Amino acid sequence: MSATANLTVRRYAHTDLPQIRQALIDVHADVYADAMDDAFNQRFPWFVDHWGSDRTFDCVIAYDGDEPVGFAYGAPSAPYREWWREHLGTVPVAHRTFAYSELAVRTAWRRTGTAALVTRALLDGRKEDLVVLLVDITHPRVQALYESWGFRKVGERRPPVPGAPLCAVMLAGLPLGGPA
Repeated sequence: MSATANLTVRRYAHTDLPQIRQALIDVHADVYADAMDDAFNQRFPWFVDHWGSDRTFDCVIAYDGDEPVGFAYGAPSAPYREWWREHLGTVPVAHRTFAYSELAVRTAWRRTGTAALVTRALLDGRKEDLVVLLVDITHPRVQALYESWGFRKVGERRPPVPGAPLCAVMLAGLPLGGPA
């Protein structure tokens, strides 16, 4: 039996943010416990509020009993305003995009399949054609994990947020494994 077999995944929307906000912050604080002195990591509550204020916000949280152990969230991009376009010479005809903003799994649950579980729960069944995300370029193992799920690096950019790292822009087709 896999470690994820005992997990329950629940889906949440914009209207659920007051109920789940602290759980997201707590999981993030555990994940980045050794790097919480970094100003960018300290801004995470702002990111939760920013993304959660989007009416199309979609979030999944994996629970072990009542304990949140991992989450993933994002929202559809505005049509024709997808920021990944600048990294491609030719934009795919099917270009509706889901912006995958965050994935976090508590330290004790890493390498158990929890990251894949919440990613699939968030992305499976989406109506968009593509999914885009950013990965800090100093985290090649995380980039390799996304590549194993069908993402490909199409460029690099620094998000327009103070203290943001340089990131790999990664794009995948939906369902995961589809053309991008």
